Amino acid sequence: MNPHVVAIFGGAVSGAEASHQLSQRGIRSVVFEQNALPYGKIEDGLPKWHAKLRDKEEANIDSKLADPQVTFVPYAKLGLNVDFQDVVKNWGFSAVFLATGAWRDRPLGIEGIDEYLGKGLYYQNPFMHWYNHFHEPSFQGEKIALADGALVIGGGLASIDICKALMMETVMTALAERGIQTTMFDLERGIGKVLEMHSLSLADLGLKGCTLVYRRRVKDMPLFPGDTDTPEKLAKAETVREKVLLNAQSKFLFNVLPCHIPVDKIVEDGKLVGLVLRETKVEDGKVIEVPGADRAYPAPLVVSSIGSVSERLPGVPMKGYLMEVEGEECCRLKGFENVFAVGNAVTGRGNIKESVEHGKSISESIAEGYLANPDGSVRAQFREKEDSVSVNVAALAERIGHMKPPSDEQLQRIFDRVKSLQAAAGYGGEYQTWADANRPVRLEQVLGLEAHG
Repeated sequence: MNPHVVAIFGGAVSGAEASHQLSQRGIRSVVFEQNALPYGKIEDGLPKWHAKLRDKEEANIDSKLADPQVTFVPYAKLGLNVDFQDVVKNWGFSAVFLATGAWRDRPLGIEGIDEYLGKGLYYQNPFMHWYNHFHEPSFQGEKIALADGALVIGGGLASIDICKALMMETVMTALAERGIQTTMFDLERGIGKVLEMHSLSLADLGLKGCTLVYRRRVKDMPLFPGDTDTPEKLAKAETVREKVLLNAQSKFLFNVLPCHIPVDKIVEDGKLVGLVLRETKVEDGKVIEVPGADRAYPAPLVVSSIGSVSERLPGVPMKGYLMEVEGEECCRLKGFENVFAVGNAVTGRGNIKESVEHGKSISESIAEGYLANPDGSVRAQFREKEDSVSVNVAALAERIGHMKPPSDEQLQRIFDRVKSLQAAAGYGGEYQTWADANRPVRLEQVLGLEAHG
């Protein structure tokens, strides 16, 4: 048996793939997951209308974490019940991988606006977590009161998903008031089609729709990651971006306000009731604010969807919003010999993703067909992430082979501590049994439907 044991923090796509690559090389791993289930953004960020894709991706993770060489530990969070410095210095692992993902929302950037969290303002990650789970009979989280006319600050595919969710929920409610029962799965095929079936429009329902606010032009939106290093490629990318957004708007009937940024908040009676938006223009690729071009936009709800970054973990060095890695080293955390960041926790020079041959970027055909085949677009991103982690771990596994493995005494200490954490979590040691028992109630189950996707 290979004498090395690796700690992996985060059990979702990146962490599961890292454990799989290590298992393939005979290296044992202990996967520490902060939640009951290791599915990360698949469970809490991928909108629940992707039901079949969600189930397939979670089964993919299950198959990797159920490997006999992988030990799973739920409810183990760095900085809460597991100390990072203690794990690195005292436990005795050959190496530590950080695959904790990107769960922290980028701040909206308006002074004092976070005082209104839950009072008219929500960020993307908690909003989508609520949206994916509020139908569950046992859901105990905060209830978000949706309303027509919301503002969504963003511009990427994730912000389009927020707009879709807002539009489907508000239209579903308005239809129900007319005695017309629909489901999310009906509306996800196209709100316009459903309304046409009943000879209705948004205006007939008394709705104006939510508005997506983007600081640049529509053709600049990060909706297509194709190469833009030549004028011809740039023109093609801009055309695809405009097409993706137009298709989304025609299907889900939300509004778009490009070339505007939020600069101030509008508050009444202790609640956020809108934003002051400033007009911008793009010159030489830079966003230029237009002086004197401010306008108040009342809104009963604001959702900020301007990106996710790594959570700050006690003892983990950060550079801006990312974990700080050593120069050209392969993902090695700065100041540590055997700690490495993988997945969304690190980008740039410390990530050798550029070496990946497969899944470098979503193909143009998938990007253009995003609304016709959204599962294909999302699935491509998962495969791209796995490929990146696979290449990284291949390089790291060779390095681990030259490191000092844990002694028998250290191995005993590692697994004694692991068993203590498992016991505290109520985990019996059989991964698939645990995953099946803790899987949430699905919307399709509540509705009595087969899985949709």
